[in-house]
Amino acid sequence: MQFVTVRDFRNSSREIWDKLSKDEEIVVTNNGKPTALLMNITENNFEDLLAGVRQAKAAQAFNRMREESARRGFMSGQEIEDEIQAARKEARERGETL
Repeated sequence: MQFVTVRDFRNSSREIWDKLSKDEEIVVTNNGKPTALLMNITENNFEDLLAGVRQAKAAQAFNRMREESARRGFMSGQEIEDEIQAARKEARERGETL
Protein backbone atom coordinates (compact mmCIF):
# COMPACT_ATOMS: atom_id res chain seq x y z
CA MET A 1 0.00 0.00 0.00
CA GLN A 2 1.34 3.40 -1.00
CA PHE A 3 1.13 6.56 1.10
CA VAL A 4 1.13 10.05 -0.44
CA THR A 5 0.73 13.44 1.12
CA VAL A 6 -2.05 15.84 0.20
CA ARG A 7 0.62 18.11 -1.30
CA ASP A 8 2.01 15.28 -3.44
CA PHE A 9 -1.50 14.40 -4.52
CA ARG A 10 -2.14 17.98 -5.56
CA ASN A 11 1.19 18.42 -7.34
CA SER A 12 1.62 14.97 -8.91
CA SER A 13 -1.89 13.68 -9.39
CA ARG A 14 -1.17 12.13 -12.82
CA GLU A 15 1.66 9.99 -11.44
CA ILE A 16 -0.50 9.00 -8.48
CA TRP A 17 -3.36 7.92 -10.75
CA ASP A 18 -0.85 5.79 -12.67
CA LYS A 19 0.37 4.21 -9.41
CA LEU A 20 -3.22 3.60 -8.36
CA SER A 21 -3.88 1.41 -11.39
CA LYS A 22 -0.89 -0.76 -10.35
CA ASP A 23 -1.04 -0.68 -6.54
CA GLU A 24 -4.82 -0.89 -6.09
CA GLU A 25 -4.81 1.29 -2.93
CA ILE A 26 -3.20 4.57 -1.96
CA VAL A 27 -3.59 6.32 1.39
CA VAL A 28 -3.58 10.10 1.28
CA THR A 29 -2.13 11.68 4.41
CA ASN A 30 -2.46 15.18 5.82
CA ASN A 31 0.05 16.23 8.47
CA GLY A 32 1.18 12.61 8.71
CA LYS A 33 -2.31 11.26 9.43
CA PRO A 34 -4.41 9.13 7.06
CA THR A 35 -7.12 11.27 5.48
CA ALA A 36 -8.40 9.35 2.48
CA LEU A 37 -8.16 5.97 0.84
CA LEU A 38 -8.00 5.79 -2.94
CA MET A 39 -8.97 2.46 -4.45
CA ASN A 40 -8.68 1.26 -8.00
CA ILE A 41 -12.19 0.35 -9.12
CA THR A 42 -13.71 -0.88 -12.35
CA GLU A 43 -17.23 -1.27 -13.62
CA ASN A 44 -16.97 -4.94 -12.67
CA ASN A 45 -15.93 -4.48 -9.03
CA PHE A 46 -17.53 -1.13 -8.15
CA GLU A 47 -20.69 -2.50 -6.49
CA ASP A 48 -18.79 -5.15 -4.52
CA LEU A 49 -16.20 -2.66 -3.29
CA LEU A 50 -18.84 -0.12 -2.36
CA ALA A 51 -20.81 -2.76 -0.45
CA GLY A 52 -17.63 -3.82 1.35
CA VAL A 53 -16.79 -0.25 2.34
CA ARG A 54 -20.32 0.33 3.61
CA GLN A 55 -20.22 -2.92 5.57
CA ALA A 56 -16.90 -1.94 7.12
CA LYS A 57 -18.26 1.49 8.08
CA ALA A 58 -21.34 -0.14 9.65
CA ALA A 59 -19.15 -2.56 11.62
CA GLN A 60 -17.01 0.35 12.78
CA ALA A 61 -20.11 2.26 13.95
CA PHE A 62 -21.40 -0.85 15.73
CA ASN A 63 -18.07 -1.30 17.52
CA ARG A 64 -18.09 2.35 18.62
CA MET A 65 -21.61 1.89 20.03
CA ARG A 66 -20.53 -1.30 21.81
CA GLU A 67 -17.52 0.47 23.33
CA GLU A 68 -19.69 3.38 24.46
CA SER A 69 -22.19 0.97 25.98
CA ALA A 70 -19.41 -0.83 27.84
CA ARG A 71 -18.04 2.48 29.07
CA ARG A 72 -21.44 3.52 30.40
CA GLY A 73 -22.21 0.09 31.78
CA PHE A 74 -24.63 -2.35 30.24
CA MET A 75 -26.85 -5.23 31.20
CA SER A 76 -25.65 -8.81 31.16
CA GLY A 77 -27.45 -11.42 29.12
CA GLN A 78 -29.04 -12.79 32.29
CA GLU A 79 -30.27 -9.33 33.33
CA ILE A 80 -31.86 -8.86 29.92
CA GLU A 81 -33.54 -12.27 30.16
CA ASP A 82 -34.81 -11.44 33.67
CA GLU A 83 -36.31 -8.18 32.37
CA ILE A 84 -38.04 -10.02 29.54
CA GLN A 85 -39.46 -12.63 31.91
CA ALA A 86 -40.69 -9.92 34.33
CA ALA A 87 -42.42 -8.06 31.48
CA ARG A 88 -44.07 -11.28 30.30
CA LYS A 89 -45.24 -12.09 33.84
CA GLU A 90 -46.76 -8.62 34.25
CA ALA A 91 -48.49 -8.94 30.88
CA ARG A 92 -49.95 -12.35 31.83
CA GLU A 93 -51.23 -10.91 35.11
CA ARG A 94 -53.03 -8.21 33.11
CA GLY A 95 -54.43 -10.86 30.76
CA GLU A 96 -52.20 -9.86 27.85
CA THR A 97 -49.81 -12.00 25.84
CA LEU A 98 -46.41 -10.99 24.55
